Amino acid sequence: MVPSSRYLVENLLSRVDWQRARVVVEYGPGIGNMTREILKRMRPDAVLVAIELNPEFVEFVRREVSDPRLQVVCGSAGEIRSILESFGHDHADCVISGIPYSTMPEPVRRKILRDTRSVLQPQGSFLVYQFTRTVLPYLQPIFGNVQQAFEPRNILPARLFFCTP
Repeated sequence: MVPSSRYLVENLLSRVDWQRARVVVEYGPGIGNMTREILKRMRPDAVLVAIELNPEFVEFVRREVSDPRLQVVCGSAGEIRSILESFGHDHADCVISGIPYSTMPEPVRRKILRDTRSVLQPQGSFLVYQFTRTVLPYLQPIFGNVQQAFEPRNILPARLFFCTP
């Protein structure tokens, strides 16, 4: 597993209005590389809900990233609604995701993307980083606006998608 490069992190996170974002969600924090950078940029009164399927990564991030604003959950991005509700939130200002949409079964992918769209504030954003453009046709019908960028200074070079309702 190769962590995201500082170039990818900066390119992706520069799209977030950190002064406005109070509820941030991260799908697939892995070992917490992106998580740490999100926390550095967040307001003191903001919260980051990190949703990870792998229980070993969950324990690693809980142990290695100490910040009272961080809530690490062992679960699926498909449970975004109930996870947010469990923390007393009914929306997210920003969702950041590097999970592999192209390898998911269609019903799972569709549910995650639709539920993500439904929990976003009207001015919210869904930021996706992938290694191919395969996710684009899945994003376009659900999000009203999908902008794209490319970050070649990452191993592997990454595609970035900035989605808004």
